Amino acid sequence: MLYFREAFAFTEILLKSADLIHAPRKKKGMTKMEKVFKLKQNGTTVKTEILAGLTTFMTMAYIIALNPNLIVGFGQGAFGGFGEDGTAAWNGVFMATCLASAVAMFCMAFLANKPFALAPGMGLNSYFAVVIAQIAGAAGCSYLVGLQAGLCIILIEGIVFILLSIFNIRQKIVEAIPLGVRLGIGPGIGLMLMNIGFGSNAGEGASSEYYVMRDFFGALAASSAKEALGEYWPNMVLTVVTMFIGLFAIIILAHYKVKGAVLLGMLAASVLNWAGKFILGSNPFASLATASWLPPFGDMAKTTLFKFDFATLFSIGWGTVIILIITFCIIDMFDTIGTVIATANRANMVDKDGNMPQMRETLLSDAIGTVVGACTGTSTVTTFVESASGVEAGGRTGLTALTTGVLFLACMFISPIAAIIPAAATSAALIYVGILMLGGLKNIDLSDISIAAPVFIMLLAMPISSSIGHGIGLGLITYSVIKLCTGRVKEVSWLTWVISAIFLLKFFIAV
Repeated sequence: MLYFREAFAFTEILLKSADLIHAPRKKKGMTKMEKVFKLKQNGTTVKTEILAGLTTFMTMAYIIALNPNLIVGFGQGAFGGFGEDGTAAWNGVFMATCLASAVAMFCMAFLANKPFALAPGMGLNSYFAVVIAQIAGAAGCSYLVGLQAGLCIILIEGIVFILLSIFNIRQKIVEAIPLGVRLGIGPGIGLMLMNIGFGSNAGEGASSEYYVMRDFFGALAASSAKEALGEYWPNMVLTVVTMFIGLFAIIILAHYKVKGAVLLGMLAASVLNWAGKFILGSNPFASLATASWLPPFGDMAKTTLFKFDFATLFSIGWGTVIILIITFCIIDMFDTIGTVIATANRANMVDKDGNMPQMRETLLSDAIGTVVGACTGTSTVTTFVESASGVEAGGRTGLTALTTGVLFLACMFISPIAAIIPAAATSAALIYVGILMLGGLKNIDLSDISIAAPVFIMLLAMPISSSIGHGIGLGLITYSVIKLCTGRVKEVSWLTWVISAIFLLKFFIAV
């Protein structure tokens, strides 16, 4: 695979450079790397950091293809879709994913000197796709215009996060939200991801309605339905088998602690799908013959680069826009801070009180990445839990993040390869990530009904409504009402009351 050869060739060059860096120099070997990243102080070396960066890249590179597949693929055929701009929009989100991730990781490297990698967050990107469709439906516009309106939300969120991070308010806001509700958001998003993976995202092409899991099992139960599918039935079977093979491969590889389990599982599923398409008489690589191998900056400029449509966004109502912005802010705050703290604890980067140095700079990095993502064309950028893989490989400084960021930039040259990855293979990754997120339930005190009830309502509401925001709103309202009626009102923070009131307005006054 050209993709892996380029990545490893680049890494080999970096490693050779690392050996040169360690050669004797002025000031008794003091190097620029040592000055910038404080390698000795953190008990690491250039070579270790670069290998850790490669490891992180291998575990999260799936987002490069998965993100545009989710954001753009979700809108195929919906509200006018993209028309002739479908490929251009995919390329735009692809480029935005690479650029925003790289910029965020460079900020993480030089501002915070932490080994955390960032990219458009899983869960947040699928929610963003749902929001785009909702905007398109409410405003009566195409999905592409809905995307350009949705990017305004991401821009506002990023600017808000920059201000909150600078003044250290962001962490205080998170701490004011009930811990049980906070911990339940991740598992709720996990169920939503699994629902998307088993359902809408498994489809592809003009006949996507025939590729979803629910239709597959419906066809098995009714022979007439199977016959009605006709020529689509073999493709449906191939899609479903692809998804399951990918899921099983990821799980087995992860069990044996194979680096890049998600990426390798997606690759295995893709190879199976490509072989199946050849057998069924189609060429999955046909698009490569006419594809451009230069970074598609033109497509990004045409569809997503600074394409903010505030008029369409606010046409759906100020109240709705405010709710969406607050929802994105809440979800991203929980996602980022939870990931950072968990990874920092695993790497022994916290002090005796459980606080991590440079927390403000760390949060500021993802805020800057979010603004860049909005300007280029993707959803909220956040810290990835896959950063733990690089930490396990010895990464302790920003050089790890810098290495991963450079590799993301290099990926701008392989968009045609990323584009032929079947949606069913990305569905396998979605389902696996969803399963992992469900593991967060073990950290919740379910013996307390005032915690258990809001959490389980969120778990049901998110996949059923296809809205993370609605799930959080119902969870907070449930929590507040139970505390109020059981004489424990003092346990509810003023901020929880404010957010609950906003969601009540959203649900019942139809703002």
